[in-house]
Amino acid sequence: MKASQCLLFAILITTICNASAEQSQILPTKAPEPEDNPSTPAKVELGKMLFFDPRFSSTGTVSCNSCHNLMEGGDDSRQVSMGVHGRTGGRSAPTVWNAAFHSVQFWDGRAATLEEQAQGPMVNQVEMGMTTLDEAMDRIRSIPGYAPYFEKAFGKDSMNADNAAKAVAAFERTLITPNSPYDRYLKGDKGAMTEQQVRGMKAFTDNGCIACHSGPVFDGPHNPLGTGFYAKFPSYTDSPEVKKYHLMDDLGRYEVTKKEQDKHMFRVPTLRNIALTAPYFHNGSINSLNETVRVMAKVQLNEDLSETDISDIVAFLNALTGEFPEIVLPRLPVKPGTSIIVQLRHKEDSTEEDSDKKQ
Repeated sequence: MKASQCLLFAILITTICNASAEQSQILPTKAPEPEDNPSTPAKVELGKMLFFDPRFSSTGTVSCNSCHNLMEGGDDSRQVSMGVHGRTGGRSAPTVWNAAFHSVQFWDGRAATLEEQAQGPMVNQVEMGMTTLDEAMDRIRSIPGYAPYFEKAFGKDSMNADNAAKAVAAFERTLITPNSPYDRYLKGDKGAMTEQQVRGMKAFTDNGCIACHSGPVFDGPHNPLGTGFYAKFPSYTDSPEVKKYHLMDDLGRYEVTKKEQDKHMFRVPTLRNIALTAPYFHNGSINSLNETVRVMAKVQLNEDLSETDISDIVAFLNALTGEFPEIVLPRLPVKPGTSIIVQLRHKEDSTEEDSDKKQ
């Protein structure tokens, strides 16, 4: 064997071993926190309220929970999410459960932190539709009941978009689903997974799925915050599945960086609770987990899996469903005697009338 071949072989073996080691990790029960936003009960309480408050949106109809429903899998079960005025985006909403462990956010990794991610949807005209972050915060400032919560979490005169995002991020870092059958199995409870799930775990490894889906969250190796782990999708573009499921339509991270090498690159999604987050892929094009596994093997590994392997791997993926913390819906502050949404409607009507007069 040539020296270059030996080196390549050594790198391959190291990669596989590292992936196997990463895979065999129990999901932590506490998420990492940035130095500038240590978690406190007051921040979590405020963040929970803001997460469920639809008044952050221009129509008063869309909250964070609208697209990331915490009463189920942390997504919205739609092919693509629906925002204000029934507008729809081009990608499926990723689950917010365990998202605190990702090193970047969004399918294309355009946000380095949960704090940065939390501000994006507010001013996205398809999602929550506010013109500016200040406009969104004006909504919140107009509700007297929010002031004490901000003061408790951040101090006086703290009602700004950065602190609102920090609060939401602090709440999202509590959204962890530990103690899945897989986790219990790794802890030594060999009865936690069925025989089929154990076979599926082996098939998952043997067929190379851990090359991308490794680590405790099954979203790749641990990277520093802001450094994403991306994979080209699809990798093999000559299969009929690529056209059938429109897998080449989205240019992925290229839309952010405009770098040729980033075309069709996507942040590797978590497989935790994957059985609860259909439909699948960035475009929500497949509704069946069995079909998703088959297509993934074909377009990413160039492999035709047997029906037995597919069924076993799906059984294993079901073993990644964790225990969800009980979440009691918060009581949101109100502005007694008036509606801030109606006030905004009047403001919009006035603006439209002034525009008509100028034409």
